[in-house]
Order: sequence, then C-alpha cells, then structure tokens
Amino acid sequence: MTAPLHEPTAEVAPSAAEEAAVAGTDAKAVQGRSLGRIAWERLKRDKLALTGGAVVLFLVVVALLAPVITSLYGQDPDAFHEELIDPLFGTPTGSLGGVSGDHWLGVEPVNGRDIFARILYGARISLLVGFLSALVAVVLGTILGVLAGFFGGWVDSVISRVMDGLLAFPQLLFIIALVSVMPNQMLGLTGSSVRVFVMILVIGFFGWPYIGRVVRGQTLSLREREYVEAARSLGAGRLYILFKELLPNLVAPIIVYTTMMIPTNILTEAALSFLGVGVKPPTSSWGQMLSSAIDYYDSDPMYMVVPGVAIFITVLAFNLFGDGVRDALDPKASR
Repeated sequence: MTAPLHEPTAEVAPSAAEEAAVAGTDAKAVQGRSLGRIAWERLKRDKLALTGGAVVLFLVVVALLAPVITSLYGQDPDAFHEELIDPLFGTPTGSLGGVSGDHWLGVEPVNGRDIFARILYGARISLLVGFLSALVAVVLGTILGVLAGFFGGWVDSVISRVMDGLLAFPQLLFIIALVSVMPNQMLGLTGSSVRVFVMILVIGFFGWPYIGRVVRGQTLSLREREYVEAARSLGAGRLYILFKELLPNLVAPIIVYTTMMIPTNILTEAALSFLGVGVKPPTSSWGQMLSSAIDYYDSDPMYMVVPGVAIFITVLAFNLFGDGVRDALDPKASR
C-alpha cells in the first residue's frame, strides 16, 4: 500500500486581528460619501476659504451681540463726548483721532461719538441688508428660473424678457428715487427701519434676475438628464420632478451664487448710505460714516480709515469664502 503523494495540510484558523482587519477593509471599501461630505472635505483643504468663513461667522456674532458688547465696553453709540473735541477745529483731541483706553478706535469729529460702538451697530445694518436682500433674490430667482427652464415655451419667453428688462434697468437710480419719497411710517415701521425695509426689497427684487439666469440654465440642462426621463417614464408628475429631481441638484449653484451676492448687497447698502439715501442718523451705518468723514480726511484720517477697513474686510471675507464654496461644490475644480 503506497503512501499518498501529498499529505493534507491542517487548516489554520485566522486570528481575531486578521478577521478584524479584513472586516475593516471590506467596510472601508464599501463605505460611501455624500456630496456634502465630499464638498466639506474639499473645503477643509482651502485655508483661505476657512479663514474667510471664520471672519464671516465672527462678524455675524459681533453684529448679533452688539448691544451686549457695547454694554460691556461701556460706551453708548449715540452718546456725545464734546469734551474730547477741539472747540477750534472740531476734531478729536489726542493722537489717531482720540484713540485711548476708553475709546479703542477714537471718536467722531464734532460730536465725539465712539467709533468702535458705531462700527458694531453699523455691522448690523450692513449684514441685515446683505443677507435678507440676498434671501429675497434667491427665492424669486429660484422659483422663476425653475419655471422658465422647466416649462419652456411662452413661460420661458415672458420670464426671460422680464429678466432682460430688469438687468437693463438703472437699479441704483431707482432705489435713490424710491427711498427719497418713502414716508417716515409704513407697515408699523418708522424712521430708518422704513428705509432698511425698502432697501432689502428693492435690492432683492433687482437682484433675482442674476440668479434666475443661472437657475434657468441649470434647469434646461437637468431636465434632459436620464434620471428625469426615467422619472417621467415611471409616471412621475411635474411637481415630483421639480421638487425631488431638479431642486436638489440646484442647491449647489444656488449656495455658491448666494455667497457671492451677499458682499455685493453690502456694498450697495454702503453706497446708498454714502449718498445719503440709506439709513438716517443717528442710526449707524458704515457708508454714512464714510460720507461724514469726507470733510475730515486730512485732519482726522482715522475716521475714514476705520469704516473703510470694516467694509473691505467684510467683503473680502465673503468673497474668499464664496470662492472656496464654489471650488468645493464644483467637481471639475482644479483645487
């Protein structure tokens, strides 16, 4: 009786560590990532965008807590300090426009109001107008852009011609004319609140065609995609296709364009206040402070530098953050 050529080898059971490693490898191989997570991972690698986002968040918190901060700071934005003003020239005494331990950024000429406190309250006006007018533009632009792109035909023609007309309309001149004739009381609002309300509505109304064009173009492309055709073949109605298939895929361009629209609205508000048709004194506004500083730019340059730097930093932070969000949400971006 001959012996077998090959003796059977004993099976070695895998160790617990090996089983865990294999299970971890398999789990990692099948682990999926949502579009939001992918965008966030791309955004985290953009240090400039994160810096801009941190500055934006800081500005929002400061604007919301302006009454608390000024209370702790110990200065009322509307309180006059005429004892700190040179009676001959009307400029603050001391160096750098009256900068001191009690007044960190100095005081205004003539009346001596604290600049730091007024900068904080001015941030509330700028961010309020910037965000809410962008919200109005996004809502109108998304609704009308989707309707124009999805239905086409005469609906698209009418909405597109309205967009062309609004884009050609002199927005700034219309806002100046409208705000100038506004009553001091309207819808329970008084004084500067009326002007802020009107600026939000008018800036948002004239801003929706820009985002409306983007949404319309994206909708024209998306409505021809395979998943939309598949939904139609399965009997899906128009509302289902609009809300379940099209709108979720429009979120990325809408978010990107909103982040780019807010700094433009902030600049528009500052320009209107600079021209004297924005908020009325004593309500603080960065543009209003720049307008008042024109007469003192040579004798008290700090009065012009501070609100100018505030506008510059705010707009720059929004633009950096908006660029980062655009690159993170764009799968074809190089960064």
